[in-house]
Amino acid sequence: MIDPLDKKTRAETAVLIGLITDHQTPEQVTEYLDELEFLATTADITTLKRYVQRLHRPDGRTYIGSGKLAEVKAWMEEHDAHSVIFDDELTPAQQRNLEKELGKPVLDRPRLILDIFASRARTAHAKTQVELAQYEYMLPRLTKLWTHLERQRGGTGTRGGAGEKEIETDRRLVRDRIALLKSQLKQIDKQMATQRGNRGKLIRVALVGYTNVGKSTLLNLISKSDVFAENKLFATLDTTVRKIVLGNLPFLLSDTVGFIRKLPTQLIESFKSTLDETREADLLLHVVDISHHNFEEQYQTVKQTLNEIGAGDKPVIIVFNKIDAYKPAPHDPDDLAPKREDQYTLEELKETWMARMAGEECIFISAVERSNIDALRKLLYDRVKALHVARYPYESDLLFKDSYDEE
Repeated sequence: MIDPLDKKTRAETAVLIGLITDHQTPEQVTEYLDELEFLATTADITTLKRYVQRLHRPDGRTYIGSGKLAEVKAWMEEHDAHSVIFDDELTPAQQRNLEKELGKPVLDRPRLILDIFASRARTAHAKTQVELAQYEYMLPRLTKLWTHLERQRGGTGTRGGAGEKEIETDRRLVRDRIALLKSQLKQIDKQMATQRGNRGKLIRVALVGYTNVGKSTLLNLISKSDVFAENKLFATLDTTVRKIVLGNLPFLLSDTVGFIRKLPTQLIESFKSTLDETREADLLLHVVDISHHNFEEQYQTVKQTLNEIGAGDKPVIIVFNKIDAYKPAPHDPDDLAPKREDQYTLEELKETWMARMAGEECIFISAVERSNIDALRKLLYDRVKALHVARYPYESDLLFKDSYDEE
């Protein structure tokens, strides 16, 4: 069978489309399209143009209105754009109608993310997880994605012809493949649970955060290892676990897949065993890119995802990374209007967040320039030590020194 999500079948240039609705402001749509363009770049797709339309809600048939659709079609034909990417998930019917109207391949955000995951998966575990998510995404879209089904239908228009039988055959094959992949993942989950159980009494710390905030770079700094890190979305898919020793205190530090807005539900389900590293952690290091102009929304997206996977009640240290790249927007001192949040200096931002996040410790660092890393190690040592003493009080006198000494 042909894999309909094969990257080789995808065009290299695209038009991006977003909607301003009752639930998405113009500023949010601009931010989401910026991120969608970054996703496209990660997938080696060049963005040629953006379209934004204001609707109360997406059109049930073609997502955007007929006038805007005609405008998009004319521009794509004139400039030879190869595909169009929508920022939200499309229904199978919307995708079919759009491809029929435009005569071009149509992708949505979940499909694009799935493609990126497929290209980044390295281990058998990650590949199995991604393949399962792909097939679950594919199942309701078979009539759109597989061109050999269109040939089988032959334009007869009947529901009981050869094409319909071919579609049902492929649906059965896909369901069988999904069942097999789920069975394989159950076995992998058992193996990984056994591995986690064999790690002894060590406290577990997990790095979490939005994608591309510097988690892998931070893991390399703390563990003195060489985990792959790149300035692209989803550079890390496989969970990496390292044994760390600070002073005389050993613990485990794991780096997990980054979160993102509108993460496909198929991926959350198929990456369950990977997310177990987060669910079973004793302490979370929530890494935030403070240089991103919308870092607060990214922070909330991660918090919401943690709640959804059952890890929202974990102890947390908030690590604001990339302070070297933080630049406040200009502010006229004679302007009587209050400062916008993007105009705060770093010191003002520290005070604001320190006051707002009562109960959660915050620290500001630069992993690239190694700024304040020693303070992070000291804070991490103190928190892990407190967790270890609470869990194994009889071992504390033998294991710990009176204070943390940086080696």
